[in-house]
Amino acid sequence: MNDPDFLIQKYQLQPHPEGGYYREVYRSDQELLSPVVNEKRNTVSHIYFLLKQGQFSRFHRVLHDEIWNFYGGSPLKIIEFDGINIEEKIIGKENESYFSVIQGGVFQAAESTGEFSFVGCSVAPGFDFKDFSFLTDEPEMLASINKKYPEYKSLV
Repeated sequence: MNDPDFLIQKYQLQPHPEGGYYREVYRSDQELLSPVVNEKRNTVSHIYFLLKQGQFSRFHRVLHDEIWNFYGGSPLKIIEFDGINIEEKIIGKENESYFSVIQGGVFQAAESTGEFSFVGCSVAPGFDFKDFSFLTDEPEMLASINKKYPEYKSLV
């Protein structure tokens, strides 16, 4: 469990558009009507996600709540941007918090604090790429973060 390349191979992880590696490992057969997008979505979905040292999950948002769970490696830094403020959280062994919840619609980014971080992400209602966007897709939000928080420019 200490070798990121072993984990990528073992869990058949693929490159993710936001950065790092992932594989969906669960998608509920049940569906519900999302109150956010007024369309049917699976009840819940779950992925494995891995970031190697130097990689990052660039700022993006999911329209539904996402729960991050720490599995192994180095602690993971999660950065949230609500359009006004930045908040950083660490999940992993060092601070004894093993999960973090990102509210739907909040932009998020992440990076490993060491050699790699192996985590899981659950989204409810289930993840759909139609409900996903990058910060670069939102010119006003992008201008806001670049002006107010230039130290986070590399995560865009």
